[in-house]
Amino acid sequence: MNTGGSMTKAELVEEVSRVSDLTKKHSEVIVDTVFKSIIDALHRGEKIELRGFGSFRLRRREPRKGRNPKTGDKVDVPPKKVPYFKPGKELKELINRETDAPAPTVPPALTGSSDLAGV
Repeated sequence: MNTGGSMTKAELVEEVSRVSDLTKKHSEVIVDTVFKSIIDALHRGEKIELRGFGSFRLRRREPRKGRNPKTGDKVDVPPKKVPYFKPGKELKELINRETDAPAPTVPPALTGSSDLAGV
């Protein structure tokens, strides 16, 4: 597992494969399906709630006046939607636990398939 500052998709696939005793190919299909389901739901304007983990939703940014950093000219920045993740209470607690505590485990709320509301 990666001990650096970030985890790549390939490392996530590797971890799913290791923990589930599935092939890397099957694990990649699972990871890709989860990501695609989240993206598709957000595209439809839906909120995704993963109990014990957090929720994804869209936030709307209003149009504004910006500035071209190269020329200094004012430019119109159009409105846009941006994805937003709000961590759940259990995730916050797991992350903020003391460092001498045992390694975090998947909260029971995340082990059931019905926890993908909106996906």
